[in-house]
Amino acid sequence: MKKEEAKLKAFYSAMFNAFGPQGWWPGETPFEVIIGAILTQNTSWSNVEKAIANLKKEKLLTPKRLHALKAGELAAHIRPAGYFNVKAKRLKNFLDRLFEKHGGNLSRLLKKDAPALREELLSINGIGPETADSIVLYAANHPEFVVDAYTKRIFSRHKLVKIDAGYEEVKSLFTENLGPDAQVFNEYHALIVRTGKYFCKNREPLCGSCPLKAYL
Repeated sequence: MKKEEAKLKAFYSAMFNAFGPQGWWPGETPFEVIIGAILTQNTSWSNVEKAIANLKKEKLLTPKRLHALKAGELAAHIRPAGYFNVKAKRLKNFLDRLFEKHGGNLSRLLKKDAPALREELLSINGIGPETADSIVLYAANHPEFVVDAYTKRIFSRHKLVKIDAGYEEVKSLFTENLGPDAQVFNEYHALIVRTGKYFCKNREPLCGSCPLKAYL
């Protein structure tokens, strides 16, 4: 077993033993997961939950009903998520592609194999690698590892990646050492978020109580 592989598996075990299963992604349907993945850009999940609650309250959380809304109307409903005008346009870009190319059939889109699905998502204006991989993993259940700011922070502090490493470089650390396993990738990312949010903070990290303290 390679050194990186051994460390990644040890980190996973330490976090899982500390926190248990996380039950991610918080969404009742693949469509809700996609909406959440787009809305969570540059904001906290608590704000996204408020925006999604607004859409549910108005019975708008379906592709057809959201697609029928004008961007300004959609922006008003998702205001709690912040950058609501920008995010409304991004949602509309996704919905336009869904209806123009797939007849509004989300299952048809998500049935594409992982590379093709990821490529199409990345071709939509406003969807970057992290959002695309979140959709591929959590909505389509394909083994794509999701890298976020917590991932880079934790694993650069543990000297497994450089602080200035790019998205694909960090992602390859996991995909090349853990193998394609959607369930493991799902749980690992959720555990990283939990550790980053409560222990490996940007300022004043709580290293002494972190589940990964033994590996510093």
